[in-house]
Amino acid sequence: MSDLSRRSILVGLPILALVPTGRVPLAAEAVPATGRRLALGGYDPVSYFTDGHPEKGLADHQASYDDATYWFKTPEHRATFVADPDHYAPQFQGFCTVTLSRGAKYEADPEAWVIDGKLYVMHSLAGRENWLQNVSENIKRDNENWPSVKQQPEP
Repeated sequence: MSDLSRRSILVGLPILALVPTGRVPLAAEAVPATGRRLALGGYDPVSYFTDGHPEKGLADHQASYDDATYWFKTPEHRATFVADPDHYAPQFQGFCTVTLSRGAKYEADPEAWVIDGKLYVMHSLAGRENWLQNVSENIKRDNENWPSVKQQPEP
């Protein structure tokens, strides 16, 4: 390889690293400005209630609540959340309610969810179906287990 080719590669590679890829970073790759865990994988908790389904939020519109950071798709959704986080935040900081009812902490799949007055998220759609078979008993167990499970390290 000639010196000119080597120099071209050595100069060109760092420049290529600076070229934007056009890819939006995944929520799992992003670190919230607060340094707290990004709940719901970056999905907007208000959208579950207002849109009837989860929508991806943006890092530009974020708020922290209960040791977690939440992203919102619009400034209006962020304002709605900040005005009443107890209503819109997922229960148990957005951890899986199925594994919580069994005494463990596990990240939830934001696409596996239920609203029963409050937002509950599960680790999978199959887990959601199991959880729905006995909602009141599962919520009772979740609430009993949460104080000790909350102290467990992040999964």
